[in-house]
Amino acid sequence: MFSEPAPRSSRALSAILRMAHSGMRREFAVGARMAGTSLHLSLDADVATLRLTRPAAHNALDEELVGNLAQAFQKLSVAEAVRVVVLEAEGESFCIGADIGWMRRVAELSPEDGRRDAMQAAVMLDAMERCAKPVVVLVQGAALGAGLGLVAAADIAIAAEAASFGLPEVRAGLVPAVIAPYVAAAMGRRACRRYMLTGERFDAREALRLGLLHAVVPAERLAEAGGRVVAALRQGGPLAQAEAKDLLRVLADLPPGPDLMRWTAARSADIGAGGEAQEGLAALLDRRRPQWADLEAG
Repeated sequence: MFSEPAPRSSRALSAILRMAHSGMRREFAVGARMAGTSLHLSLDADVATLRLTRPAAHNALDEELVGNLAQAFQKLSVAEAVRVVVLEAEGESFCIGADIGWMRRVAELSPEDGRRDAMQAAVMLDAMERCAKPVVVLVQGAALGAGLGLVAAADIAIAAEAASFGLPEVRAGLVPAVIAPYVAAAMGRRACRRYMLTGERFDAREALRLGLLHAVVPAERLAEAGGRVVAALRQGGPLAQAEAKDLLRVLADLPPGPDLMRWTAARSADIGAGGEAQEGLAALLDRRRPQWADLEAG
């Protein structure tokens, strides 16, 4: 479905996920080019942080970075040692969209090969949105085009006050088709009509008003704000969080009615009978923290 990253990338991801069980902090380059790679993965206890590291290119997405992001989210989704995934970026920009060099190469492909290449981005966003672990994105600068798509696909998005956003594709004769489902779900079709058609940029406060962001903070407090959200996420049951994400996807596909009523009733009963729910209820009655909770959080 998408071109696989080099085997060395897969080994890097597998190695650092094994390190998570030691409880020690580790940082690893992810990618075929280990020197100067465009993605880094670090693990601190049970929190995985993915960092875009192409600051000179404003963290533009090329085929290597897209493939590595897809693989990273797929592997982190099933990594038992990981509770939360954080996505952030180095430099003045978060991500300005697709790399112009990649776009030129795609333009020279046959229609069939072009569709196959574009599918890489679709797979990446799907892997991010379907990740069983909560995904938090921290936006320090410009998030344009596919960069805005990364923000929209996350579960929780926090930005610095100076961050900016935009969907400039129409100004290049293009359409933000691959990211459109995530952007429309995050900020609504009405807002998309304006910003997809005009290509205008908008600031962090407007993104907050539209629902694309959950919080806007001073740049020097971005990491702190992310840490507070991560601490809150570590208090939830991991299976319950994964089920909650699945629930929201089903709600988007099924209209209210008997079928949805039966499905939600069945899920409620089945999850309530599970071991995680039993532990949560016992902890509530015993006035203690459940076994999965971060004991250091308030």
